[in-house]
Amino acid sequence: MTNPAALPADWRDLYALTKPGVMRLVVFTGLCGLLAAPVMPPPVIGFTAILCIALAAGAAGALNQWYEHDLDALMRRTANRPLPAGRMDRQTALHFGVGLGVFSVVLMELATNWLAAGLLAASILFYVLIYTVWLKRRTAQNIVIGGAAGAFPPLIGWVAATGTMDPLPLILFAIIFLWTPPHFWALSLFVRSDYAAANVPMLPVVAGTAATRRQIVLYSFVMAAAAVAPWPLGLTGWIYGTVSAVLSILFIALAFAVLANRATEPAQMKPEKRLFAYSIVYLFALFTALVADRWLVA
Repeated sequence: MTNPAALPADWRDLYALTKPGVMRLVVFTGLCGLLAAPVMPPPVIGFTAILCIALAAGAAGALNQWYEHDLDALMRRTANRPLPAGRMDRQTALHFGVGLGVFSVVLMELATNWLAAGLLAASILFYVLIYTVWLKRRTAQNIVIGGAAGAFPPLIGWVAATGTMDPLPLILFAIIFLWTPPHFWALSLFVRSDYAAANVPMLPVVAGTAATRRQIVLYSFVMAAAAVAPWPLGLTGWIYGTVSAVLSILFIALAFAVLANRATEPAQMKPEKRLFAYSIVYLFALFTALVADRWLVA
């Protein structure tokens, strides 16, 4: 039922629907994928491609909140979002999300190529249908499989510039795919009670904190291997290779600090909070090094 008090939606609530914190990382990795490509589109086309990635991310965030309004209401960190807080009705969120998504895909096809537009559409549908609707409430592997949704942007940026899928952007996709579980599991360890209250089967809720910490270390090693791989494969130069190796060693060290921690209370989970914060810095720094390598070494 529509909540009359929620209408009309404030622009700030519409903006909050797009999950701007997540969008920044999505836009950045998409931009780096475009800048790392061997050919550059005209500036207006490049800007339009990145705008489309941002709009698509916003659409996915809005549709995610539309579907998960009931879960968001049960968790402290999401209870103040527009829908659970009662500042917006669900129909507005649905129309906003669908409109943004359709517009972003159509504009991408008109500005760049059909392959980039297809990948953009796939990224929205994967996040909404596969992760949000199918996986999140059903399996502790939700983040493992669902991580693919956030891995599309650098691939889309590259394809928007080149029209082709090549080995390097596929590895960039794999890096973000493998980065997502340790990044998100670190967060879920210190907000475990929220997920338990909402009956969301995140790994710490289903398997416990010790098993989650072991999985964080395992995925950190695999992610690090993928992150360094472009250098020995001859796809990048020494700048990226050196930076990726150093950043990955630090990531693994922080993952082992998480493994060594036996705390079950959020207040005692400083290693987990450090890893979560560093994981964001890690991805920004890694992709910055990729672009620097492309423009300074190539």
